[in-house]
Amino acid sequence: MKNEIPQSGHFYAVGVGPGDPDLLTLRAAHLIENADVILAPQSKNSKNSLALQAIEPLLKDQEIVVSQYPMVRDNGKTRERWKLLALDVADRCRRGQSVVQVTLGDPLIFATSSYLLEALAEQLPADSLHVEPGISAFQMTASCFSEALTLQEDRLMIMSATDLQAVEKALDQCETLVLYKAAGNLPRLLDLLRERKLLSAARLVSAGGQGEHEVRVADLNRWQPVKLGYMTTMIIHIGTRCWQEECEG
Repeated sequence: MKNEIPQSGHFYAVGVGPGDPDLLTLRAAHLIENADVILAPQSKNSKNSLALQAIEPLLKDQEIVVSQYPMVRDNGKTRERWKLLALDVADRCRRGQSVVQVTLGDPLIFATSSYLLEALAEQLPADSLHVEPGISAFQMTASCFSEALTLQEDRLMIMSATDLQAVEKALDQCETLVLYKAAGNLPRLLDLLRERKLLSAARLVSAGGQGEHEVRVADLNRWQPVKLGYMTTMIIHIGTRCWQEECEG
């Protein structure tokens, strides 16, 4: 097994999974344990960083930098915030520090790391920027129910549940639909699935891997809705696409 040691002057975007320390990859753990600096994003609406909590068993004498970011749907403000942070990260790398940014899930799926990587690409050489994949929320959600996400020609779509018109269109364009941020529009989303007779085909996990806060729902048709947190993922199994031989027959 190769132990990945972070290099001096390099930046690593590291996915730490949905929040359970047991779901970190071995390589992610090695990078975190040996980094000079750990950068942990935290929403301004939160009291702590869930990503930082997930790696707590691996923390020793690394410098910890918690960076708050705005939870607003404003592309300009979001990118400006991460450009400012990129200046600090780039300066640290030029001084020879190894910097690891930890992020829940995977760094390239609805993650703040993507903004930081974009900004750092203007500051640092490409070969000093690295991504370590992590288990994403939709993978963890699917594993809770042991149901396949795709088979043969099935199409899998992943999107935010914030735009219900887009969600309704997506239901006609794939066999499995994954919805992130499903709690925000939950009542209207449930009404839509009820109209499409898909409630029993939907699975939901909120705060997955976060102990007593976790909520799992195997059949939304029989569930009495409760208030859920921001980190809520839904998987809708719409159907399966016929295979070529069956279609021709």
